[in-house]
Amino acid sequence: QVHVVESGGGFVEPGGSLRLSCAFEGEILSKVDLRTFVMSWLRQAPGKERENVATIDWSGGTTYYANSMKGRFFISRDNAKHTLYLNMNSLKPEDTAVYYCSGALTGYGEYWGQGTQVTVSS
Repeated sequence: QVHVVESGGGFVEPGGSLRLSCAFEGEILSKVDLRTFVMSWLRQAPGKERENVATIDWSGGTTYYANSMKGRFFISRDNAKHTLYLNMNSLKPEDTAVYYCSGALTGYGEYWGQGTQVTVSS
C-alpha cells in the first residue's frame, strides 16, 4: 500500500553537488503513528555490498552518517510531505553508486525505493 518515488540522481563532476529526494506515498501513511518511521539512505557501487549512508529519526534530532560522508552529506525529512532528502556536497568519484531510500515503520514493515544512479566523474 506504500510506494516510493526517488529522484535527483544524475551525472556530476567531482566537487559538485546533488540533492536526492524520496517521497513515500500511500493512504496508510495518514492513518498510522509515524513517530517510529525511521528513514535511511543506502548505496551500492558495482562489485560492492550495499552500505548505509545516513539515517534520520522522526524528529530529525537523531541522525547517523557513515564516516566517509560526514561533513559532506546531510540528511533531512519533511514529515508533512512524507519525503526524505539527501544533500550531497563535495562529491567524489568513489561516491558513484546507486542510491536507495528506505523507510522502516515499527509494526508495519520496510519500504524501499527503486534506486537512483549517481555518477561522479570528470
